[in-house]
Amino acid sequence: MLKNHPLALFSRGRVLLRMFLSIILLSCLLRGSAVSETQNHLNQGFDDMYNLAFQNAHYEFAVWMKEHPDDPMGPAADASAYLFSEFDRLGILDVELFSDDQRFEHRKRPAPDIAAKTAFLERIGAAEKLADKILQSVPNNAHSLFVKTLVYGLRSDYQGLIEKDDLAALVYSKRAGEFAKQTLAADPTLYDAYLGVGVENYILGLKPAPVRWVLHLAGAETNKMEGLQQLQLTAEKGNYLAPFARLLLAVAAIRDHQILRAKELLTNLHHQYPGNTLYYRELVRLH
Repeated sequence: MLKNHPLALFSRGRVLLRMFLSIILLSCLLRGSAVSETQNHLNQGFDDMYNLAFQNAHYEFAVWMKEHPDDPMGPAADASAYLFSEFDRLGILDVELFSDDQRFEHRKRPAPDIAAKTAFLERIGAAEKLADKILQSVPNNAHSLFVKTLVYGLRSDYQGLIEKDDLAALVYSKRAGEFAKQTLAADPTLYDAYLGVGVENYILGLKPAPVRWVLHLAGAETNKMEGLQQLQLTAEKGNYLAPFARLLLAVAAIRDHQILRAKELLTNLHHQYPGNTLYYRELVRLH
């Protein structure tokens, strides 16, 4: 069946990678590229979204877009809020979904909110248009390349996790990967980028050896242990990506039946972001 085809397996890993990278890249941009007078709006919007307070996040991003109408990060950030509010509404942000292969393979196609989808696509289109305008004059602008990475990552998320179109998600995720490499080439000091490689290495490294070989030929990183090391590196030394690295390490611990380790990571995240009930729900499941 199509879901067992190597491209479909590759797509699943890429979709999961893009889901986490979307919010990850957003956090980097929000905190790393803002001017001082709007820093509070950007940080607050990100924190609100991370705490699942999406309406507050939309408000903060709207203020930022009004003050910086030519910056592609504004609509990209708002698009992320629309997408992740849908993930939360549909239960897609559930860690158990990503620690249970059978549950993922047999997931049903959710019913998207049409208004949210329309707003999401409008924001995505606006972000890409603004980013392209900057890149026409400054091809190596790391900020705009980061936005393009986010744009295609979010598109991949929507197609793979809401529309359940894995092959379309794969096409978008490949484009996102290309822009991510260009971003790192333009600014190699983005240390948190190790997280993205770590996710890909870990998730695709779980596949059987023949599948890993095919995925490696397709350009995927497929080393599970190396992926864990990269995630740990970001968890310990990353700036804005450390919380996400800890979340992914918790998922890995659950998969490897390291329950005490998973509880420790999730407890710390729950204390840091009490508005996000995901961590508490997972802690309850683990008891």
